[in-house]
Amino acid sequence: MGVPKRRVSKARKNKRRSIWSQMAPPSLVECPQCHQLKLNHRVCPKCGYYKGREVIKVAES
Repeated sequence: MGVPKRRVSKARKNKRRSIWSQMAPPSLVECPQCHQLKLNHRVCPKCGYYKGREVIKVAES
């Protein structure tokens, strides 16, 4: 079984963990059907459309 030969330094450990602070939040785009904001390449949760066709039925409330 693989065992580390040397201890990972605090600087190296913190550099590896710091990438989360540099990541950008997911971008939102406008749905062409209902004009609500939604995630890219996902079905719109408001109207249920994706690429111009209805994929899921959304219950009216």
